[in-house]
Amino acid sequence: MNKAITDGLVLRPTPFSAGLSLWSSGDGTPGSTSYDGAANAAFVAADQDFGGCLELIKTANTQRLRYMVQTPFQPGMYLQLTVRLKVVSGALPGARVSCLPINAGGSVVPGLPWVTDSVAFSSYGEVLTLRAIIGSGARQGVDLVWGTAPVAAHVGIDLTGANGGVVRIDDFVVEDVTDVFHRKLMPWVDVRDHGALGDGTTNDLSAFAAADAVAVAAGQSVLISAGVYRLNGNFTFSAPVMFEGTIVMPAANRLALTRNFDLESYAAAFGSETEGLKRGLQALFHFSDHVSFDLNGRSVNVTEPIPVAENAGVAGASFVQRRVLDNGQLVAVAGPAWAPGVVTSQATYATSSPYQLSGVANVANIEVGALVTGTGVARETYVRSKNVAAGTVELSLPPGAQGGTRTYTFTRFRYLLDFSGFGRLDRFEMTNVEFLCNSTASAIMLPPSGITTRIHGCSFDRPKDRAITSIGTGCQGLMVDECNFLSSEMPVAVQDRSSVGINVNANDVKIRDNRAVRFRHFVVIHGSGHMFVGNHWFQGDGAQPGVRTAGVVMTGINVKTLFTGNYVDNSFLELTNEREPDPDWNNQFSFGGITITGNIFTTIGAMSSFAWIVVTPRGSGHYLQGVSITGNTFRTMSGNIDRAEKVDTTWADLNYTRFRNVTVHGNNFNGVTAGCYNPVTVRHDQNSAASAWTVEAGTNLAFGGHARVVTGVVPGGPVLQGATQRYDMPWVQTEQGSSKQNVLVRWPVAVTGTVWVTVRADNPV
Repeated sequence: MNKAITDGLVLRPTPFSAGLSLWSSGDGTPGSTSYDGAANAAFVAADQDFGGCLELIKTANTQRLRYMVQTPFQPGMYLQLTVRLKVVSGALPGARVSCLPINAGGSVVPGLPWVTDSVAFSSYGEVLTLRAIIGSGARQGVDLVWGTAPVAAHVGIDLTGANGGVVRIDDFVVEDVTDVFHRKLMPWVDVRDHGALGDGTTNDLSAFAAADAVAVAAGQSVLISAGVYRLNGNFTFSAPVMFEGTIVMPAANRLALTRNFDLESYAAAFGSETEGLKRGLQALFHFSDHVSFDLNGRSVNVTEPIPVAENAGVAGASFVQRRVLDNGQLVAVAGPAWAPGVVTSQATYATSSPYQLSGVANVANIEVGALVTGTGVARETYVRSKNVAAGTVELSLPPGAQGGTRTYTFTRFRYLLDFSGFGRLDRFEMTNVEFLCNSTASAIMLPPSGITTRIHGCSFDRPKDRAITSIGTGCQGLMVDECNFLSSEMPVAVQDRSSVGINVNANDVKIRDNRAVRFRHFVVIHGSGHMFVGNHWFQGDGAQPGVRTAGVVMTGINVKTLFTGNYVDNSFLELTNEREPDPDWNNQFSFGGITITGNIFTTIGAMSSFAWIVVTPRGSGHYLQGVSITGNTFRTMSGNIDRAEKVDTTWADLNYTRFRNVTVHGNNFNGVTAGCYNPVTVRHDQNSAASAWTVEAGTNLAFGGHARVVTGVVPGGPVLQGATQRYDMPWVQTEQGSSKQNVLVRWPVAVTGTVWVTVRADNPV
């Protein structure tokens, strides 16, 4: 670095041949006495050693020679003053460098060193060279350490010692010698010093490699100085890198910044945050020095979907090492690239091949990842893959029981981050990332295959259609924790919404401590082994009474799922088998395998037919098996609803004679006409003597179940035949009455009295 060159600073004093009016016998500041016309100073035109020079007779104890023009000085800059001089006659004096520091106001900066040690002349004609370095830092070799206060100097020398000597002085030389301290002050290696041109055309790959090797050996950084550097190939920096210039390289080539693996560095390297994001994601899948790409808390404008696998050059490949995208914001910028692709085609679905559509017209134009809709198609069915030659489409899950040839619509939403191009992707994590979709884009499409994707502490702000989409089994073991989901359909009536927060096709998913606002469905989930813990979602609108939709839709019939500590607001849980090619019960496990414990259920202004837990069988013969609903609070905020749970019989009803191991107790009901229990204990008062007492369990049996089992009959007082107390043991008949929700308690004789009867809608063993 040389400021005289880079910043155009004038450092060298004018030569003595130009006159002595700018040279002072005082301190050099304006108004001090100059040597112009002085009796003891003259210009000598032809000295044998110096050429033109100043001849000065020493007449004062300290004879000063100061340049009256200020020489610029800057923090971080190091100036060297060089002066040659000799004694031609008279007493031999001493000499030293003497420079005056000046601040921005033009005043002398007090307290700083002005002079160096004096050097004595030993003989006449001896050429003595005085050198001194002025600098802001106390570094080895700096003679006058001035700090950062001075902005200029009056440079000069002092003659000391005996008077009377005649001294000749060559022209002063002031140089920027910051580069002498280059290795310590600026510990980097400039690629230009190793042959890089930075003209945007020449391949600078070899120069970059040379600079990186030197920097690594010296423990320094690499400086990409101003310019545009073309790299026609992959390149890995092993040393830290600083960017003043930018890099251009073919899309297929990648840049690995192994010591600067973050968005800030990649944005500096490629001249934009968007390109920096793409290049950083590209590198994330190609080297092992880092597992996490840090967005540095920055906001990145994204103008088109990022197909992550294709961007990384690994389309169709499997990647099973842990990788993390962390700490930033992706902003969808409106434009034509976000328009969904929509194809309408005729296809044939056979329930014997439940994961396939065949004979698909125009299959080449159908995109992988498209949502499949049409008559009888289950919610959240996607295209996992396609075979153009065979005219077939592989589906994410069976679409249901309605086979035959008909017209389907295939809608491909556009996602900020689209992982559908991977063959398999395991253990990818996104933490503390805000997906600011702006009602323009969807957020994340998961890979078609993979396990344990983790999404933690993220915000999904107004995704246009979907927040997190699975088109295959890439959701296996998915973990979504402490995320915030804000729908783009806030003002839209519930029944008119279409957005979905998350869909799941595989098993063992953990949905924990999330918040979701006003989607049509928060989660549509298949498979089993899931956990919903500590979530809060609300899906209401201003309509009273209003329609409410399912917050969580579980499409597996025996879900082996834990549902605890959630806040279910203006929505319900739905258990359905809408995906089954043959929805009738066929000796498999039926609806159940679910524990619903310690949740808050609330609603405002819902219709009286609304219920928070709904079972929707699509075929006949199904029943409840292994259901536990305990310790929950059910409350309406305005108006009453009929019950907290129900069976939706639109397509089929349950087989109430097969309920098994159903536990519903310890729940609180407010604004609910009929609480639900299993077992239920009812009091019956028999005031007229009869040998058969009809005890009505009524509508309190959970899910409208039948009174199948009586586990206890306890008299609430004396059982009387007339006035005589009887001690007979009664027996019971279950499933009595047209609703089969009554029990007959039979006695040997006609008696009166009170009994408490405990009735179950299930077989508990």
